[in-house]
Amino acid sequence: MVKKIPVEKKVLSENDRIAGEIRSRLKDLGLLSLNLVSSPGSGKTTLLEKTLEALSDKLKMVLIAGDVQTDNDAARLVKAGGTDVHPIMTRGACHLDANMVNKVLAETSLDGADLLIIENVGNLVCPSSYDLGEDGKVVFVSVTEGDDKPLKYPGMFRRSSLMIVSKLDLLPHCQFDVATVIENARTINNDIEVIQLSSLTGDGMDEWYRWLKQNIQDKKQAAK
Repeated sequence: MVKKIPVEKKVLSENDRIAGEIRSRLKDLGLLSLNLVSSPGSGKTTLLEKTLEALSDKLKMVLIAGDVQTDNDAARLVKAGGTDVHPIMTRGACHLDANMVNKVLAETSLDGADLLIIENVGNLVCPSSYDLGEDGKVVFVSVTEGDDKPLKYPGMFRRSSLMIVSKLDLLPHCQFDVATVIENARTINNDIEVIQLSSLTGDGMDEWYRWLKQNIQDKKQAAK
């Protein structure tokens, strides 16, 4: 009898193998890597634009910008000061996978880099299953979304290290309770960290910068 192996299981197994190779390489380099995930329009690209404007003269950042059909986000990051930005167009796929990331990294010099950020395709389902070799996932929830998002998409919040509650400047105009979204997230993942911010007004951005710098330092220290 021919043994049948589910295609999804084979795909994820190969993805995990490549992700392991990426993680090993980045560990040797002491390079912090983050996978930014969210629903479409939650503010990932705007946050990265502000991060580049604030820190590009202090940190060497490598950015991978995933999108379904365009390189619009990558172009925005270059305009904001990104000097090492790599677009990936998935041509319909709802997520990035480790092989896509590995191909970019194979052609990218990581020498001297402090931070690798992967901006994933806007989706809270598929990206949760695909390890990209990152140190952690950073999940965004904007106040324009429901504060029950963690309960609707538990897989993503379970696998994330940090939740960013974004677009705080719009809070007065939305039926969104910050305490509730944090409670819901920690019902799924008690260890998840939380940063509340507005990329437009700057509220909370210093906390994000401190979080980045501390985790970069910790990764480099661990590699010594």
